[in-house]
Amino acid sequence: MAKFVDRVRLFTDGGCRGNPGPGAIGVLILDADGDELYTYDGCIGQTTNNRAEYHALIKGLDACAKFTRRHVACYMDSQLVINQMTGVWRLKDDELRTLFHRAKDLERPFDEVIYQYVERTNQYIKKVDKLLNEAFEGR
Repeated sequence: MAKFVDRVRLFTDGGCRGNPGPGAIGVLILDADGDELYTYDGCIGQTTNNRAEYHALIKGLDACAKFTRRHVACYMDSQLVINQMTGVWRLKDDELRTLFHRAKDLERPFDEVIYQYVERTNQYIKKVDKLLNEAFEGR
């Protein structure tokens, strides 16, 4: 049984080897106390870096619904995804637009979803980066 909480913090990362190339994602969900609720790593096939970032966010938002319906804080090192999800930047690419709408649909169960850019040096972004690299390596 999943632990149901008021707030979660979602850290995601996506990348590919080559651009485009084989892609992978990493997802980490923490509760407000910093306790780990969920991790995921997986390969997603041929993609671009930006698409991989969106796929990681989509996987993460979907998983967050198992732990809360209230507040989700999303942290990523992708300025493009953060700025598109917050409406700062327009979407020009049709494939990214499709992924954007999937992510927006996954926001609906929650009272609040916020997005925050964090540097690659953030300890949790480093952890999700490690997860996606483990996916590439097949652990």
